Amino acid sequence: MSVYKIGLANEMNFSEDLRGIPVFKSVSTVADRLGLETYAVGGYVRDLLLKRPCKDIDFVCVGSGIELAEAIAKELGNAQVNTFKNFGTAMIKFEDLDLEFVGARKESYRADSRKPIVEDGSLEEDQKRRDFTINAMAIGLNARNYGELIDPFGGVAHLAKKVIQTPLDPDITFSDDPLRMMRAIRFASRLNFDIEAATFEAILKNSSRLKIVSMERITEELNKIILSPLPSYGFKLLFQSGLLKEFFPEMVALHGVEYVDNKAHKDNFYHTLQVLDNVSKVSDDLWLRWAAILHDIAKPLTKRFEPKVGWTFHGHEDKGARMTPGIFRRMKLPMNEKMDFVQKLVRLHLRPISLVKEVTDSAVRRLLFEAGQDVDALMMLCRADITSKNTEKVAKYLGNFERVQRKMIELEERDHIRNFQPPITGDEIMTLFNLPGSRIIGEIKEQIKEAILEGEIKNSREEALELLKKIAKERGLINQNVNL
Repeated sequence: MSVYKIGLANEMNFSEDLRGIPVFKSVSTVADRLGLETYAVGGYVRDLLLKRPCKDIDFVCVGSGIELAEAIAKELGNAQVNTFKNFGTAMIKFEDLDLEFVGARKESYRADSRKPIVEDGSLEEDQKRRDFTINAMAIGLNARNYGELIDPFGGVAHLAKKVIQTPLDPDITFSDDPLRMMRAIRFASRLNFDIEAATFEAILKNSSRLKIVSMERITEELNKIILSPLPSYGFKLLFQSGLLKEFFPEMVALHGVEYVDNKAHKDNFYHTLQVLDNVSKVSDDLWLRWAAILHDIAKPLTKRFEPKVGWTFHGHEDKGARMTPGIFRRMKLPMNEKMDFVQKLVRLHLRPISLVKEVTDSAVRRLLFEAGQDVDALMMLCRADITSKNTEKVAKYLGNFERVQRKMIELEERDHIRNFQPPITGDEIMTLFNLPGSRIIGEIKEQIKEAILEGEIKNSREEALELLKKIAKERGLINQNVNL
């Protein structure tokens, strides 16, 4: 990650960098016309210094942000403005940019709430209220200071050193707004930065304050950590800081190694993080990463020591699948097909591994049937789950997985199990035999499905009808009026 060379930060000028985005000149023109001291602030300035693309631009003016936004919208050809008067903010979507405008503010906090008391303020007061020095920089947009960097807290230097640090006393910063502790770890994880020592100590001290933050806001930050290039780094910081236990005790319970008769199991917390990193190398899918996080979540609850074999975790995949909805509900994650996907992968994550011992057609068909469209994601998770330090063992397992996947491709091309639809419906069975809806209909459908999965018949209507005729005769359902 490159960054501008450090000079005298407040002598740095970014006029040339702003030239490529015409909206800055429009903002400058309108701000001067209205007599409003105006700046680009926060994430856009940080990302400009890091030479990272950024389509979200925040503007602060000393005065009314809504008034400025409405005037700029006219300047941009009557662009649509969304105003939020309770917060004193306005937003404009212009071309591929999201522009947000707010008046400079100062804040004070009560001990029992993270919602601040907000008053109008100066640019200096606005910068003081920001979370981290790397987000507290501003670029002047009026004619008198166009492109000039205002960096009162050393944000440029901290970008160069790759550290996260608060502008003011971190103990006050995190006590006032505990969500900032999650944001500190999110920025450290996403940018691969360190957290400055005093700042991290303040997180340790104030971790219990996270209780006053809504679960929705915590999960929003957590998901951004999960989507980091190396999410294990963020989780290690969450664990070491004490934050993780405040909202995800099931994951903390994975930590640790227990010995009996000189036999130990692996640390399932660090194993989970390695699986998560492995998945992250091959997929940006948030829900596949969540499946990696939860795949062994029930191991602490299923852990047993058996003298002859050592530590076992029998049934942890089924127990973990049953735990998944409760974790999603508590953490305000979506209770829809996303949760179903994660639950399915947790439940099935051992199945491909068990297949490598004997790759039978029927077992592969059953896996294809149960995994359906998610079988490719399941195989990604299973490959990621091989975390042994024994390279020969890893190579052996991967080779076995190749055999399983070749068999999957072969059977899918022939039997079309992945998108399995019953070749004969229950309604058809009821019509053919003049039967009411009853348990027998389900039993007949199940017999046909089992025959297909066992390879006794092909997944075709013709062979299914032949089997139906046989089943009907055995059950005494055939009569002269039936035409199969």
